[in-house]
Amino acid sequence: MKVDLGGKTALVTGAGRNIGRAIALRFAENGADVAVNEIDRVAGPEVVKEIQALGRRSFFVEADVGDREAVDAMVARVAETFGRLDILVNNAGINLPAEERAPIQGFSDEKWRRILRTDLDGVFYCSRAAAQQMIKQGGGGVIINIASVAGLVPLRLQTSFVAAKAAVVNLTRSMALELAPEGIRVNVIAPGSILTEGTKALFYSDPEKTKRILASIPLKRPGEPDDVAYAALYLASPEAGYVTGSLLVVDGGWTAGYTRDW
Repeated sequence: MKVDLGGKTALVTGAGRNIGRAIALRFAENGADVAVNEIDRVAGPEVVKEIQALGRRSFFVEADVGDREAVDAMVARVAETFGRLDILVNNAGINLPAEERAPIQGFSDEKWRRILRTDLDGVFYCSRAAAQQMIKQGGGGVIINIASVAGLVPLRLQTSFVAAKAAVVNLTRSMALELAPEGIRVNVIAPGSILTEGTKALFYSDPEKTKRILASIPLKRPGEPDDVAYAALYLASPEAGYVTGSLLVVDGGWTAGYTRDW
């Protein structure tokens, strides 16, 4: 897939690995200069090197997206370094490890706030700062939020994660309405079961578990980070110039209502 992002600058949060890394690299391959946000001081700079090897400008910016002051400073640095900010991808997100999950009656305040701080507050802080910069430079721009199918269908034992991702979906629509007069498009992607470093063990540690998981996916495979990256590439492209306030589900058909054959 090739689009023209020549002359565009992008900021991708959580870009050190998996979906964020794939998005950053696909943007760079299609002409964008990309700022790599990450809290991992090893993974982030490695992605910067990959982008620079493609002939694009890039730099690493360490910032916790749940920290408002850090986010404001990050966006200011992107604008100062690149001269402008055209595309923001809110990819940074976390979830609880399996051993910490619990039903709501046993879900602690700390777990609730830990997830919402990154997965919802982070999207708000980054989007607000980016929108202010885009308007300051004359309007126009793209914001892409990475939610989850967990924001569309309920998942057990993940109260904060499903609440945050559902909020991101509707926050996207609200921002799209508010920012449309400024020429800023805002869309959201809801990935399903994507094969990442963290999910490989979940998918393939037990053949029976693999069979159960894949039984709910019509395409019969987990997604790859590039499946999401190419969706983001489309939404960032001029070809998506009339698309805003939209939800793009990338889940192999899982949420289409697929059930087993009887």
